[in-house]
Amino acid sequence: MGLASAIRLAVVSTFLFVSGALCAFGYTSSSGNYIVDAGSANPLIFSVSQSNCDIKSIKFRGMELQYGSQGTHISSGLGSATVSISQGSGSKKYIKVTCVTSTLTHYMVVREGDSTIYLATYITAQPSIGDSAVEGSDVYNLDGQTRSKFYSSTRFIDEDSHCVYGGSDQIHVCIMTPQQESSSGGPFFRDINSNNAGASTNLYNYMNSGHTQTEAYRTGLHGPYLMAFTRSSVPSVKSADVSWFGEVGVTGYVAAPGRGTVSGTASGVQNGQQGVVYWYNSVAQYWAKTSPNGAFTSPLMKPGTYTMVLYQTEYKIGASSVSVSAGQNTNTNIAGSITPANRKSLFKIGEYDGQPTGFRNADKFLRMHPSDSRMSSWGPLTYTVGSSQLSDFPMAVFQSVNNPVTIRFNLGSAPGAATLRIATTLAFAGSRPQTTVNGWSAANPSAPTKIDSRGVTRGAYRGNGEVYDVSIPSGKLVAGINTITIGSLSGSSGDTFLSPNFIFDVVELFST
Repeated sequence: MGLASAIRLAVVSTFLFVSGALCAFGYTSSSGNYIVDAGSANPLIFSVSQSNCDIKSIKFRGMELQYGSQGTHISSGLGSATVSISQGSGSKKYIKVTCVTSTLTHYMVVREGDSTIYLATYITAQPSIGDSAVEGSDVYNLDGQTRSKFYSSTRFIDEDSHCVYGGSDQIHVCIMTPQQESSSGGPFFRDINSNNAGASTNLYNYMNSGHTQTEAYRTGLHGPYLMAFTRSSVPSVKSADVSWFGEVGVTGYVAAPGRGTVSGTASGVQNGQQGVVYWYNSVAQYWAKTSPNGAFTSPLMKPGTYTMVLYQTEYKIGASSVSVSAGQNTNTNIAGSITPANRKSLFKIGEYDGQPTGFRNADKFLRMHPSDSRMSSWGPLTYTVGSSQLSDFPMAVFQSVNNPVTIRFNLGSAPGAATLRIATTLAFAGSRPQTTVNGWSAANPSAPTKIDSRGVTRGAYRGNGEVYDVSIPSGKLVAGINTITIGSLSGSSGDTFLSPNFIFDVVELFST
Protein backbone atom coordinates (compact mmCIF):
# COMPACT_ATOMS: atom_id res chain seq x y z
CA MET A 1 0.00 0.00 0.00
CA GLY A 2 1.35 3.40 -0.95
CA LEU A 3 1.39 6.56 1.12
CA ALA A 4 -0.90 8.60 -1.11
CA SER A 5 -3.19 9.13 1.84
CA ALA A 6 -0.46 10.27 4.24
CA ILE A 7 0.61 13.78 5.09
CA ARG A 8 4.13 13.89 6.40
CA LEU A 9 6.86 16.34 7.18
CA ALA A 10 10.02 14.71 5.81
CA VAL A 11 13.12 16.21 7.33
CA VAL A 12 15.81 14.72 5.14
CA SER A 13 18.98 15.40 7.05
CA THR A 14 22.64 14.55 6.66
CA PHE A 15 25.27 16.30 8.71
CA LEU A 16 27.92 18.06 6.68
CA PHE A 17 30.35 20.81 7.66
CA VAL A 18 29.44 23.90 5.66
CA SER A 19 30.21 27.47 6.66
CA GLY A 20 27.32 29.93 6.69
CA ALA A 21 27.08 33.68 7.10
CA LEU A 22 25.01 34.53 10.16
CA CYS A 23 22.59 37.44 10.05
CA ALA A 24 20.12 39.20 12.32
CA PHE A 25 16.48 38.18 12.66
CA GLY A 26 14.70 38.74 9.35
CA TYR A 27 14.29 37.41 5.83
CA THR A 28 15.51 38.07 2.31
CA SER A 29 14.65 36.82 -1.16
CA SER A 30 17.28 35.18 -3.35
CA SER A 31 17.25 32.92 -6.44
CA GLY A 32 13.61 31.97 -6.08
CA ASN A 33 13.83 31.24 -2.34
CA TYR A 34 12.95 33.04 0.86
CA ILE A 35 15.89 33.00 3.27
CA VAL A 36 14.78 33.14 6.91
CA ASP A 37 17.11 33.87 9.85
CA ALA A 38 15.72 33.13 13.31
CA GLY A 39 18.23 35.44 14.97
CA SER A 40 18.92 32.77 17.60
CA ALA A 41 22.01 32.32 19.78
CA ASN A 42 22.59 29.00 18.03
CA PRO A 43 21.99 30.38 14.52
CA LEU A 44 19.19 28.82 12.45
CA ILE A 45 18.89 29.90 8.81
CA PHE A 46 16.65 28.10 6.32
CA SER A 47 15.44 28.71 2.78
CA VAL A 48 11.99 28.00 1.35
CA SER A 49 11.22 27.63 -2.35
CA GLN A 50 8.89 30.36 -3.61
CA SER A 51 7.42 27.96 -6.19
CA ASN A 52 6.64 24.76 -4.28
CA CYS A 53 7.13 25.42 -0.51
CA ASP A 54 10.00 22.94 -0.13
CA ILE A 55 12.62 23.79 2.47
CA LYS A 56 15.76 23.68 0.32
CA SER A 57 18.40 24.42 2.95
CA ILE A 58 18.65 24.25 6.74
CA LYS A 59 21.78 25.61 8.41
CA PHE A 60 22.12 25.29 12.16
CA ARG A 61 25.29 26.61 13.79
CA GLY A 62 26.71 26.93 10.28
CA MET A 63 26.13 23.26 9.43
CA GLU A 64 24.03 22.29 6.41
CA LEU A 65 21.48 19.72 7.56
CA GLN A 66 19.26 19.46 4.49
CA TYR A 67 19.90 16.48 2.24
CA GLY A 68 20.69 17.94 -1.18
CA SER A 69 18.67 15.49 -3.27
CA GLN A 70 15.32 16.10 -1.58
CA GLY A 71 13.59 18.92 0.24
CA THR A 72 11.73 19.04 3.52
CA HIS A 73 8.07 19.10 2.59
CA ILE A 74 4.52 17.86 3.00
CA SER A 75 4.32 14.25 1.80
CA SER A 76 6.31 13.95 -1.45
CA GLY A 77 6.02 17.68 -2.02
CA LEU A 78 3.19 19.99 -3.02
CA GLY A 79 4.43 20.25 -6.61
CA SER A 80 3.45 23.90 -6.80
CA ALA A 81 2.02 26.39 -4.34
CA THR A 82 1.45 30.08 -3.85
CA VAL A 83 4.15 31.01 -1.34
CA SER A 84 4.26 34.26 0.60
CA ILE A 85 6.16 35.61 3.59
CA SER A 86 5.44 38.25 6.21
CA GLN A 87 6.91 39.63 9.41
CA GLY A 88 4.92 40.70 12.44
CA SER A 89 5.04 41.11 16.17
CA GLY A 90 3.04 39.87 19.13
CA SER A 91 4.60 38.75 22.37
CA LYS A 92 7.72 38.42 20.18
CA LYS A 93 8.64 39.30 16.61
CA TYR A 94 7.87 36.50 14.16
CA ILE A 95 8.24 35.57 10.51
CA LYS A 96 5.52 33.53 8.81
CA VAL A 97 5.81 31.64 5.53
CA THR A 98 2.43 30.69 4.03
CA CYS A 99 1.99 28.11 1.26
CA VAL A 100 -1.42 27.74 -0.40
CA THR A 101 -2.86 25.08 -2.74
CA SER A 102 -6.47 24.29 -3.63
CA THR A 103 -6.95 22.06 -0.55
CA LEU A 104 -4.13 23.02 1.80
CA THR A 105 -2.55 25.97 3.58
CA HIS A 106 0.80 25.22 5.18
CA TYR A 107 2.52 27.56 7.64
CA MET A 108 6.11 27.86 8.86
CA VAL A 109 6.69 30.32 11.70
CA VAL A 110 9.87 31.37 13.50
CA ARG A 111 10.11 33.66 16.52
CA GLU A 112 13.01 35.97 17.13
CA GLY A 113 15.77 34.22 19.09
CA ASP A 114 14.18 30.75 18.90
CA SER A 115 15.89 27.99 16.86
CA THR A 116 12.57 26.23 16.22
CA ILE A 117 10.35 26.14 13.13
CA TYR A 118 6.71 26.07 14.21
CA LEU A 119 4.50 24.41 11.60
CA ALA A 120 0.80 24.01 11.00
CA THR A 121 -1.14 22.51 8.10
CA TYR A 122 -4.76 23.41 7.38
CA ILE A 123 -6.60 21.10 4.97
CA THR A 124 -10.11 21.21 3.54
CA ALA A 125 -9.70 17.77 1.93
CA GLN A 126 -7.13 15.03 2.08
CA PRO A 127 -4.41 16.15 -0.37
CA SER A 128 -3.88 13.87 -3.36
CA ILE A 129 -0.13 13.74 -2.83
CA GLY A 130 2.18 11.02 -1.62
CA ASP A 131 4.88 8.59 -2.56
CA SER A 132 4.60 5.17 -4.15
CA ALA A 133 6.75 3.00 -1.89
CA VAL A 134 5.49 -0.46 -1.01
CA GLU A 135 6.39 -2.61 1.93
CA GLY A 136 8.69 -4.85 -0.06
CA SER A 137 11.06 -1.97 -0.80
CA ASP A 138 11.00 -0.68 2.77
CA VAL A 139 11.85 -3.82 4.76
CA TYR A 140 15.46 -4.94 4.50
CA ASN A 141 17.21 -8.14 5.60
CA LEU A 142 20.79 -7.82 6.83
CA ASP A 143 22.24 -11.23 7.67
CA GLY A 144 18.88 -12.42 8.96
CA GLN A 145 18.06 -9.24 10.86
CA THR A 146 15.39 -6.93 9.47
CA ARG A 147 15.35 -3.15 9.29
CA SER A 148 12.56 -0.77 8.30
CA LYS A 149 11.31 2.75 8.89
CA PHE A 150 8.06 1.11 10.04
CA TYR A 151 9.84 -0.09 13.18
CA SER A 152 10.47 3.45 14.45
CA SER A 153 6.90 4.15 15.57
CA THR A 154 5.58 5.27 18.96
CA ARG A 155 1.97 5.43 20.13
CA PHE A 156 0.45 8.92 19.94
CA ILE A 157 -0.27 8.81 23.66
CA ASP A 158 3.42 8.13 24.42
CA GLU A 159 4.87 10.67 21.98
CA ASP A 160 7.29 13.21 23.36
CA SER A 161 9.92 14.25 20.86
CA HIS A 162 11.47 12.08 18.19
CA CYS A 163 14.80 13.13 16.80
CA VAL A 164 17.67 12.50 14.42
CA TYR A 165 21.13 13.60 15.45
CA GLY A 166 24.74 13.76 14.31
CA GLY A 167 27.68 16.04 13.70
CA SER A 168 30.73 16.68 15.85
CA ASP A 169 28.74 18.39 18.61
CA GLN A 170 25.68 16.10 18.48
CA ILE A 171 23.17 18.44 16.86
CA HIS A 172 19.61 17.21 17.34
CA VAL A 173 16.67 17.85 15.01
CA CYS A 174 13.44 16.92 16.78
CA ILE A 175 9.75 16.79 15.92
CA MET A 176 7.30 17.62 18.71
CA THR A 177 3.52 17.60 18.43
CA PRO A 178 1.76 19.07 21.47
CA GLN A 179 -1.53 17.49 20.39
CA GLN A 180 -2.86 15.41 17.48
CA GLU A 181 -6.44 16.65 17.67
CA SER A 182 -7.00 16.70 13.89
CA SER A 183 -5.20 13.43 13.15
CA SER A 184 -6.95 10.09 12.93
CA GLY A 185 -6.50 6.80 14.73
CA GLY A 186 -6.86 7.65 18.40
CA PRO A 187 -4.40 7.51 21.31
CA PHE A 188 -2.83 4.17 20.37
CA PHE A 189 -2.15 4.90 16.72
CA ARG A 190 1.47 4.73 15.67
CA ASP A 191 3.36 5.36 12.44
CA ILE A 192 6.80 6.05 11.03
CA ASN A 193 8.96 8.46 13.02
CA SER A 194 12.31 8.20 11.28
CA ASN A 195 14.25 6.31 8.66
CA ASN A 196 17.96 5.76 8.13
CA ALA A 197 18.09 5.74 4.33
CA GLY A 198 21.86 5.44 4.00
CA ALA A 199 22.77 8.75 2.35
CA SER A 200 20.23 10.55 4.51
CA THR A 201 18.31 10.23 7.74
CA ASN A 202 14.62 11.05 7.42
CA LEU A 203 12.39 12.45 10.13
CA TYR A 204 8.59 12.34 9.83
CA ASN A 205 5.44 13.71 11.40
CA TYR A 206 2.42 11.67 10.34
CA MET A 207 -0.89 13.50 10.67
CA ASN A 208 -3.29 11.44 8.54
CA SER A 209 -2.09 7.99 7.56
CA GLY A 210 -3.39 5.09 5.51
CA HIS A 211 -1.40 2.59 7.58
CA THR A 212 -3.85 0.44 9.57
CA GLN A 213 -6.44 3.19 9.14
CA THR A 214 -9.50 2.60 11.35
CA GLU A 215 -11.46 5.82 10.86
CA ALA A 216 -12.03 8.61 8.35
CA TYR A 217 -9.42 11.31 8.00
CA ARG A 218 -10.05 14.60 9.76
CA THR A 219 -9.68 17.92 8.03
CA GLY A 220 -9.06 21.33 9.58
CA LEU A 221 -5.87 22.51 11.24
CA HIS A 222 -3.12 20.02 12.03
CA GLY A 223 -0.78 21.66 14.49
CA PRO A 224 1.07 23.53 15.61
CA TYR A 225 3.87 21.01 15.52
CA LEU A 226 7.51 21.86 16.01
CA MET A 227 10.82 21.17 14.29
CA ALA A 228 13.33 22.07 17.00
CA PHE A 229 17.10 22.37 16.57
CA THR A 230 19.32 21.87 19.62
CA ARG A 231 22.84 20.86 20.48
CA SER A 232 23.28 17.97 22.92
CA SER A 233 19.93 18.28 24.71
CA VAL A 234 16.70 16.64 23.62
CA PRO A 235 13.67 18.92 24.07
CA SER A 236 10.42 17.70 25.65
CA VAL A 237 6.98 18.43 24.28
CA LYS A 238 5.86 19.15 27.85
CA SER A 239 8.04 22.26 27.83
CA ALA A 240 6.89 23.45 24.41
CA ASP A 241 4.94 26.72 24.67
CA VAL A 242 2.55 27.36 21.77
CA SER A 243 0.09 29.55 23.69
CA TRP A 244 1.16 32.50 21.52
CA PHE A 245 0.29 30.78 18.25
CA GLY A 246 -3.00 32.62 17.89
CA GLU A 247 -1.05 35.86 17.43
CA VAL A 248 0.24 34.94 13.97
CA GLY A 249 -3.04 34.55 12.07
CA VAL A 250 -3.40 30.86 11.19
CA THR A 251 -6.63 29.56 9.64
CA GLY A 252 -8.50 27.13 11.88
CA TYR A 253 -6.57 27.87 15.06
CA VAL A 254 -8.71 27.79 18.23
CA ALA A 255 -7.06 29.52 21.18
CA ALA A 256 -7.48 28.44 24.81
CA PRO A 257 -10.42 30.76 25.63
CA GLY A 258 -12.44 29.10 22.84
CA ARG A 259 -11.99 25.63 24.31
CA GLY A 260 -13.35 23.60 27.22
CA THR A 261 -12.38 20.60 29.31
CA VAL A 262 -13.89 17.41 30.71
CA SER A 263 -12.98 15.99 34.11
CA GLY A 264 -14.27 13.20 36.29
CA THR A 265 -13.52 9.73 37.59
CA ALA A 266 -13.23 6.47 35.66
CA SER A 267 -14.09 3.18 37.34
CA GLY A 268 -13.89 -0.48 36.42
CA VAL A 269 -10.28 -0.59 35.24
CA GLN A 270 -8.54 -3.75 36.47
CA ASN A 271 -5.77 -3.26 39.03
CA GLY A 272 -2.37 -3.08 37.37
CA GLN A 273 -3.71 -1.70 34.09
CA GLN A 274 -3.73 1.88 32.86
CA GLY A 275 -7.05 3.64 32.40
CA VAL A 276 -7.30 5.83 29.30
CA VAL A 277 -10.22 8.12 28.46
CA TYR A 278 -10.66 8.99 24.79
CA TRP A 279 -12.92 11.64 23.28
CA TYR A 280 -13.63 11.84 19.56
CA ASN A 281 -15.96 13.12 16.87
CA SER A 282 -15.56 13.87 13.16
CA VAL A 283 -13.65 17.08 13.89
CA ALA A 284 -11.22 16.26 16.71
CA GLN A 285 -9.79 13.64 19.06
CA TYR A 286 -8.30 13.88 22.57
CA TRP A 287 -7.19 11.55 25.35
CA ALA A 288 -5.99 11.47 28.93
CA LYS A 289 -4.58 8.81 31.24
CA THR A 290 -6.34 8.28 34.54
CA SER A 291 -4.62 8.62 37.90
CA PRO A 292 -4.37 5.59 40.24
CA ASN A 293 -7.72 6.56 41.77
CA GLY A 294 -9.35 6.96 38.35
CA ALA A 295 -9.37 10.77 38.18
CA PHE A 296 -8.87 12.39 34.79
CA THR A 297 -8.90 15.80 33.13
CA SER A 298 -8.96 16.23 29.37
CA PRO A 299 -6.72 18.53 27.37
CA LEU A 300 -8.30 21.75 26.14
CA MET A 301 -10.91 20.63 23.60
CA LYS A 302 -12.83 22.29 20.80
CA PRO A 303 -16.53 22.79 21.63
CA GLY A 304 -18.85 20.00 20.46
CA THR A 305 -20.39 16.66 21.34
CA TYR A 306 -17.96 13.75 21.70
CA THR A 307 -18.10 10.02 22.10
CA MET A 308 -16.25 9.25 25.33
CA VAL A 309 -14.53 5.87 25.62
CA LEU A 310 -12.86 4.19 28.58
CA TYR A 311 -9.99 1.82 27.83
CA GLN A 312 -8.31 -0.67 30.11
CA THR A 313 -4.82 -0.16 28.71
CA GLU A 314 -6.07 -0.51 25.11
CA TYR A 315 -9.16 -2.70 25.61
CA LYS A 316 -12.48 -0.87 25.38
CA ILE A 317 -14.59 -1.41 28.49
CA GLY A 318 -17.03 1.50 28.46
CA ALA A 319 -18.49 4.36 26.39
CA SER A 320 -20.80 7.34 26.76
CA SER A 321 -21.11 10.83 25.28
CA VAL A 322 -20.34 14.32 26.56
CA SER A 323 -20.74 17.90 25.34
CA VAL A 324 -17.96 20.47 25.63
CA SER A 325 -18.53 24.23 25.80
CA ALA A 326 -16.01 27.03 25.36
CA GLY A 327 -14.58 28.36 28.59
CA GLN A 328 -16.20 25.67 30.74
CA ASN A 329 -15.29 22.40 32.43
CA THR A 330 -17.81 19.56 32.17
CA ASN A 331 -17.72 17.11 35.05
CA THR A 332 -18.77 13.61 34.12
CA ASN A 333 -17.76 10.13 35.25
CA ILE A 334 -17.42 6.98 33.20
CA ALA A 335 -17.62 3.31 34.21
CA GLY A 336 -16.55 0.18 32.41
CA SER A 337 -16.39 -3.58 32.87
CA ILE A 338 -15.57 -6.88 31.25
CA THR A 339 -18.87 -8.63 30.55
CA PRO A 340 -20.57 -10.77 31.61
CA ALA A 341 -19.82 -9.87 35.22
CA ASN A 342 -20.98 -13.28 36.51
CA ARG A 343 -18.78 -15.37 34.24
CA LYS A 344 -16.83 -18.27 35.76
CA SER A 345 -13.46 -18.45 34.07
CA LEU A 346 -12.28 -21.96 33.23
CA PHE A 347 -9.02 -20.63 31.79
CA LYS A 348 -7.68 -17.33 30.50
CA ILE A 349 -4.63 -16.86 28.29
CA GLY A 350 -3.45 -13.26 28.30
CA GLU A 351 -5.18 -10.20 29.70
CA TYR A 352 -7.91 -7.87 28.49
CA ASP A 353 -5.50 -5.08 27.60
CA GLY A 354 -5.95 -4.65 23.84
CA GLN A 355 -2.38 -5.79 23.20
CA PRO A 356 -0.65 -9.12 22.53
CA THR A 357 1.33 -8.61 25.74
CA GLY A 358 3.36 -11.62 26.85
CA PHE A 359 2.59 -13.82 23.86
CA ARG A 360 5.39 -15.29 21.78
CA ASN A 361 7.28 -12.61 19.83
CA ALA A 362 5.13 -9.79 21.21
CA ASP A 363 8.32 -8.41 22.75
CA LYS A 364 9.99 -8.16 19.34
CA PHE A 365 7.57 -7.44 16.50
CA LEU A 366 7.37 -3.66 17.06
CA ARG A 367 11.01 -3.38 15.99
CA MET A 368 11.50 -6.22 13.52
CA HIS A 369 9.77 -8.27 10.81
CA PRO A 370 8.24 -11.61 11.85
CA SER A 371 10.76 -13.39 9.58
CA ASP A 372 13.69 -11.92 11.54
CA SER A 373 16.19 -14.50 12.78
CA ARG A 374 15.85 -13.09 16.32
CA MET A 375 12.21 -14.17 16.46
CA SER A 376 11.35 -17.32 18.38
CA SER A 377 9.75 -20.12 16.39
CA TRP A 378 6.20 -19.28 15.41
CA GLY A 379 5.12 -22.90 15.49
CA PRO A 380 2.39 -24.22 15.03
CA LEU A 381 2.34 -24.24 18.83
CA THR A 382 0.51 -26.23 21.47
CA TYR A 383 -0.33 -24.45 24.72
CA THR A 384 -1.16 -26.52 27.79
CA VAL A 385 -3.16 -24.65 30.42
CA GLY A 386 -1.48 -24.88 33.81
CA SER A 387 1.99 -25.82 32.59
CA SER A 388 2.86 -23.72 29.53
CA GLN A 389 4.36 -20.25 29.76
CA LEU A 390 2.46 -17.34 28.26
CA SER A 391 5.24 -17.03 25.70
CA ASP A 392 4.31 -20.52 24.46
CA PHE A 393 1.20 -18.97 22.93
CA PRO A 394 1.72 -17.08 19.61
CA MET A 395 0.85 -13.41 19.37
CA ALA A 396 -0.59 -14.05 15.91
CA VAL A 397 -1.83 -16.88 13.71
CA PHE A 398 -0.59 -16.69 10.11
CA GLN A 399 -2.56 -18.91 7.77
CA SER A 400 0.54 -20.16 5.92
CA VAL A 401 2.97 -20.28 8.87
CA ASN A 402 1.60 -21.48 12.22
CA ASN A 403 -2.00 -22.44 11.59
CA PRO A 404 -3.65 -23.50 13.91
CA VAL A 405 -2.71 -22.95 17.55
CA THR A 406 -3.74 -25.81 19.85
CA ILE A 407 -4.89 -25.42 23.47
CA ARG A 408 -4.99 -28.43 25.79
CA PHE A 409 -6.61 -28.22 29.22
CA ASN A 410 -8.05 -30.41 31.94
CA LEU A 411 -11.51 -29.99 33.48
CA GLY A 412 -12.48 -31.60 36.76
CA SER A 413 -16.05 -31.93 35.54
CA ALA A 414 -18.04 -31.15 32.43
CA PRO A 415 -19.28 -27.55 32.70
CA GLY A 416 -22.24 -27.83 30.35
CA ALA A 417 -22.61 -24.94 27.92
CA ALA A 418 -19.69 -22.50 27.82
CA THR A 419 -18.31 -19.57 25.86
CA LEU A 420 -14.90 -19.34 24.28
CA ARG A 421 -13.97 -15.68 23.87
CA ILE A 422 -11.25 -14.82 21.37
CA ALA A 423 -10.39 -11.14 21.60
CA THR A 424 -8.22 -9.89 18.75
CA THR A 425 -6.49 -6.58 18.07
CA LEU A 426 -5.95 -6.56 14.29
CA ALA A 427 -6.83 -8.69 11.28
CA PHE A 428 -5.24 -8.82 7.83
CA ALA A 429 -6.85 -10.07 4.61
CA GLY A 430 -10.16 -10.93 6.26
CA SER A 431 -8.67 -13.39 8.74
CA ARG A 432 -10.80 -14.42 11.73
CA PRO A 433 -10.73 -17.36 14.16
CA GLN A 434 -11.91 -20.79 13.05
CA THR A 435 -12.47 -22.94 16.12
CA THR A 436 -12.81 -26.62 16.96
CA VAL A 437 -13.59 -28.05 20.41
CA ASN A 438 -12.76 -31.74 20.87
CA GLY A 439 -13.38 -32.21 17.16
CA TRP A 440 -16.62 -30.23 17.10
CA SER A 441 -16.48 -27.33 14.61
CA ALA A 442 -17.94 -24.01 15.66
CA ALA A 443 -19.83 -21.86 13.19
CA ASN A 444 -17.54 -19.70 11.10
CA PRO A 445 -17.76 -16.00 12.03
CA SER A 446 -18.28 -13.25 9.47
CA ALA A 447 -15.25 -11.51 8.04
CA PRO A 448 -14.01 -8.49 10.03
CA THR A 449 -14.21 -4.96 8.69
CA LYS A 450 -11.42 -4.65 6.16
CA ILE A 451 -8.41 -2.52 7.02
CA ASP A 452 -6.64 -1.95 3.73
CA SER A 453 -3.12 -2.15 5.08
CA ARG A 454 -0.60 -4.66 6.31
CA GLY A 455 -0.20 -4.78 10.04
CA VAL A 456 2.07 -7.08 12.01
CA THR A 457 4.75 -7.08 9.29
CA ARG A 458 4.94 -3.31 9.73
CA GLY A 459 5.14 -3.43 13.49
CA ALA A 460 1.43 -2.60 13.95
CA TYR A 461 -1.10 -4.42 16.11
CA ARG A 462 -3.89 -1.88 16.56
CA GLY A 463 -7.01 -2.39 14.44
CA ASN A 464 -10.72 -2.61 15.14
CA GLY A 465 -10.30 -5.04 18.03
CA GLU A 466 -12.88 -7.65 17.04
CA VAL A 467 -14.07 -9.92 19.85
CA TYR A 468 -15.46 -13.34 18.91
CA ASP A 469 -17.62 -15.24 21.38
CA VAL A 470 -17.97 -18.91 20.42
CA SER A 471 -21.00 -20.58 22.01
CA ILE A 472 -20.08 -24.15 22.95
CA PRO A 473 -23.12 -26.41 23.43
CA SER A 474 -23.48 -28.61 26.49
CA GLY A 475 -21.74 -31.95 26.04
CA LYS A 476 -18.88 -30.70 23.89
CA LEU A 477 -16.57 -30.09 26.86
CA VAL A 478 -15.80 -33.13 28.99
CA ALA A 479 -14.29 -34.00 32.33
CA GLY A 480 -10.57 -34.68 31.78
CA ILE A 481 -8.46 -33.59 28.84
CA ASN A 482 -9.97 -31.26 26.26
CA THR A 483 -8.50 -29.82 23.06
CA ILE A 484 -9.35 -26.58 21.30
CA THR A 485 -7.81 -25.41 18.04
CA ILE A 486 -7.94 -21.85 16.78
CA GLY A 487 -6.97 -21.32 13.17
CA SER A 488 -7.14 -18.59 10.56
CA LEU A 489 -10.20 -18.51 8.29
CA SER A 490 -10.13 -16.33 5.20
CA GLY A 491 -11.16 -16.42 1.58
CA SER A 492 -7.86 -14.78 0.68
CA SER A 493 -4.41 -16.28 0.48
CA GLY A 494 -0.79 -15.18 0.67
CA ASP A 495 2.74 -16.33 1.30
CA THR A 496 4.18 -16.84 4.79
CA PHE A 497 3.76 -13.69 6.88
CA LEU A 498 1.69 -11.95 4.20
CA SER A 499 -0.91 -14.70 4.39
CA PRO A 500 -4.18 -13.87 6.20
CA ASN A 501 -3.54 -13.42 9.91
CA PHE A 502 -4.95 -12.00 13.10
CA ILE A 503 -3.38 -10.90 16.39
CA PHE A 504 -4.51 -12.19 19.78
CA ASP A 505 -5.41 -10.04 22.76
CA VAL A 506 -6.83 -12.68 25.11
CA VAL A 507 -8.46 -16.10 24.93
CA GLU A 508 -10.86 -17.02 27.73
CA LEU A 509 -13.12 -20.02 28.28
CA PHE A 510 -15.93 -19.31 30.73
CA SER A 511 -19.33 -20.49 31.85
CA THR A 512 -22.17 -18.51 33.37
